[in-house]
Amino acid sequence: MTDTTHRVRPENPDKEPVQPTRRGGGDPADRGRTTIADGVVEKIAGMAARDVVGVHAMGSGFSRTLGAVRDRVPGGGKTVTRGVKAEVGESQTALDLEIVVDYGVSIADVARDVRENVIAAVERMTGLEVVEVNIAVSDVKLPDEDDDEDRPEPRLQ
Repeated sequence: MTDTTHRVRPENPDKEPVQPTRRGGGDPADRGRTTIADGVVEKIAGMAARDVVGVHAMGSGFSRTLGAVRDRVPGGGKTVTRGVKAEVGESQTALDLEIVVDYGVSIADVARDVRENVIAAVERMTGLEVVEVNIAVSDVKLPDEDDDEDRPEPRLQ
């Protein structure tokens, strides 16, 4: 014969069975807060902007010159955040980008593509809402101009 009555714990013989309680309450994903530094959003936006065809470089002429010097210093490395400034709040972010475009491209089209690519990358990777992406075109790279960033380093010094 099978006993179909529910079992009770010996310490509570006259009461209903005690259901196990969940510790902490709520979804584990909601326990705690995640903060994202401005620099993280700037790196994501910088990489996304550089991926767009027609973007030659990021930053103004002065910041690119300083960056070229920094790139040649051992351990300096290339900075992905050059030409990018982010303001990050709890759930939203705003970005300012300064770009150099290649001669012959439609600046309006490049700006639109940069804006779309940056918004998609930042929102996908951070979960933040991108409220605005302001783009300043600081220069146009002409085909016959020398470019410090593209010039290979000399083998002998």
